[in-house]
Amino acid sequence: MKGELQRTQRAALESSLRERAFRPLVPRDRPYIGAEAEFIPIDGETGAVCPIDGDTPVTSLRFLRLAAQSNGWRERVSAKGTPHFELGDGGTLGFEPGGQLEYSSPACATGSELLGRMRAVVAQLRQAADPLGVELVAVGIDPATPLSDAPLRLLTPRYRRMAEYFASIGPFGDRMMRQTASLQVSLDLGIETWRLWRVLNRMAPYVTAIFANSPRYAGFHTGHASYRAHCWRQLDPSRTGAREARGDAAADYCDFALAAPAMFLPQIDGAYTPMKAHLAAGTAGMAEWDDHLTTLFPEIRPRGTFEVRTCDAVAPEWFAAPLALLGGIAYDRAALRQADELLDGDEPALLARAGRAGLSDPAIAAIARDLAVLALDGCESIGASLLTAADLGTAREFFDRYTLAGRAPADDLRPVPSLS
Repeated sequence: MKGELQRTQRAALESSLRERAFRPLVPRDRPYIGAEAEFIPIDGETGAVCPIDGDTPVTSLRFLRLAAQSNGWRERVSAKGTPHFELGDGGTLGFEPGGQLEYSSPACATGSELLGRMRAVVAQLRQAADPLGVELVAVGIDPATPLSDAPLRLLTPRYRRMAEYFASIGPFGDRMMRQTASLQVSLDLGIETWRLWRVLNRMAPYVTAIFANSPRYAGFHTGHASYRAHCWRQLDPSRTGAREARGDAAADYCDFALAAPAMFLPQIDGAYTPMKAHLAAGTAGMAEWDDHLTTLFPEIRPRGTFEVRTCDAVAPEWFAAPLALLGGIAYDRAALRQADELLDGDEPALLARAGRAGLSDPAIAAIARDLAVLALDGCESIGASLLTAADLGTAREFFDRYTLAGRAPADDLRPVPSLS
């Protein structure tokens, strides 16, 4: 019927998702793991976020080029039209729209291999940044700068259109794009793909609470353990959040994608229109569909891996903890099944509750403790093929200091006057 998505069109879209998003990108005989770690580069003299480039004495590109010269990195322009650096091992360094720095790792055979790469890159960055007085801050959102002083620094067509779309909803899109930082972990789909999908989506609130690290924003205490998580909850519910993970995950995700407004396509009658309408009208095809999928930001994003997007930025000394929590449950069959039994229900408001209260919520704290114990047991069972004894010890130290004590990194940040 004209104006409605044909059954064959819908089937083709779902089939494409099933093949490209919910099946491994590269078949492997053992699971791999990857990560994206973001930092906010702060000029220690001014307290401001470093501009990417320009006439000021301190810019991010200046210290990155120094690091590149010392380490043999190659400066390139990304597919998005932004500067980035190839590190020679498959990893890259690039920028987010507000000037946040992002390290994207290659797929690694073990969590400890991944940790080694992440720690090496952080050391190389600090060696170049420290003499310029630049600090690489690992928190979920810039704690000091108001939005008015946080310009969009990547002025490419993609980011301009994204900013225009989010501005039509409210201010939280600008905050998310320009001021937040996270640590994302990419997991192989595993031997029980659909169970893993369900468990990761149900874990999302607890992962948020465990690694909450952004209680302050614009110089004020916000009342949220993770103000970054609050920004995501306010951003655009049509393209964010956790999936309920019932029934056919690929079909559900296809429905989710079809219902989200197409931010990169022309408005209809002055309004952004769900992607489904553009496909039905013939104003979008598979190329536009593929582009649209990159504008969806659920807590767990399927991309041939399961990309867990839930963590605030994590201090480098604790990088082992999210890898242990997620890898220990994802890659140990017994831990995965026990987590599935533990997380036996969905609560739509739980993500917002977790971001606001964190582990001060007794119910969230109790399940977070159980998940940490399950993950550590899973890591023990897997052994060095996930984490070495030393790296597992570091993860255990994090959980002992924080999760098992009902605390998160946010609790280390001294309160200041509340945000009115």
